[in-house]
Amino acid sequence: MSEPLLALDGICTDYGKICTLRDVSLTVGEGEVVALLGLNGAGKTTTMRTILGLTPPRLGTITYAGRDVTRWPAYKIARLGIGYVPEGRRMFKDLSTLENLQLAENGRAGAWTIPRVFEHLPKLSELRARKAGRLSGGEQEMLAIGRALVANPRLLLVDEPSQGLAPLVVEDVYRILAELKKTGVAILLVEQNALLALKLADRAYVLDSGRITHTGPAADLATDRARIRSLMGLEVTAR
Repeated sequence: MSEPLLALDGICTDYGKICTLRDVSLTVGEGEVVALLGLNGAGKTTTMRTILGLTPPRLGTITYAGRDVTRWPAYKIARLGIGYVPEGRRMFKDLSTLENLQLAENGRAGAWTIPRVFEHLPKLSELRARKAGRLSGGEQEMLAIGRALVANPRLLLVDEPSQGLAPLVVEDVYRILAELKKTGVAILLVEQNALLALKLADRAYVLDSGRITHTGPAADLATDRARIRSLMGLEVTAR
């Protein structure tokens, strides 16, 4: 079996005196989509922040592309080829769509140029001159994805892409993520919408109170609704 692109092993992360992640271990392979599921407060965003070097772990190791990057500063990790689509989308609202993309370019060689982003996200091309603050929530999510892509990541961390969006817009965002999967970009997807994430993912982890409580093929978990309700505390209905 090939070495995973990203591996967390025994990660424990604290916020002050509060232990937020407890012995978390997970992997993401090259070109693989992995869903990290859980309720609010489960530790999903903390996991992302720990990977990115924003909240260093107290214990455990993080390996990326065969290198131990545990406790590396965030700016060094960003240079390794890890893109981030944050919860809440965060962008320069007074700058145009195009200017936001230009700022995100980091000189890292690769196939994801701004013209290619516009090709895959044609709505952004239409809105290239519009200020980011005037975009709809779905358009801002697309811009956040495009902004991460122009840095040419091997791994994309996507945090709650469906949050606050209308169902039709969510479907459009997930269509874009499915297209990215076909290009070979690895994705770690944090999501509360379990069934939606499981349709896209190859594998899934469930996080509860800072601990991994389940892992396995996404297809298996998607068809076991009783288990989803048990693990997630959610009422799952067909879409």
